[in-house]
Amino acid sequence: MPGGANQLNNKLMTLTKREIAAQITEETGMMRTQVLDVMQRTLDCIAGSLAKGNRVELRNFGIFQVKVRKGRVGRNPKRPEIDVPIAAHTIVKFKAGKEMRAEVLKLSPKAVAVRREKVPATV
Repeated sequence: MPGGANQLNNKLMTLTKREIAAQITEETGMMRTQVLDVMQRTLDCIAGSLAKGNRVELRNFGIFQVKVRKGRVGRNPKRPEIDVPIAAHTIVKFKAGKEMRAEVLKLSPKAVAVRREKVPATV
């Protein structure tokens, strides 16, 4: 994962679509608008496929799939005597691919926790 490790060495960051596009633009020489267009079309294609209930597999990256969460009874911590029914609903689940998982496993849990504490909260 190019660029990701360098960013984590300094501080924990949130990588945005704009920053990814800038990096791809710099590496490929393509125009930023073209890169953003391709990225958006890719994301739209993934979202559209998931909205139809399909599974999306991106080799070496991961798998997106739609799962159904069963209905259950929840509790309000402030009023535990009242049961709150939570209806069954669908969610998108992501399972990291082998290569991504291997890269993430190289991170030290302590180092990530320390970096996370240093990052100011955004509002």
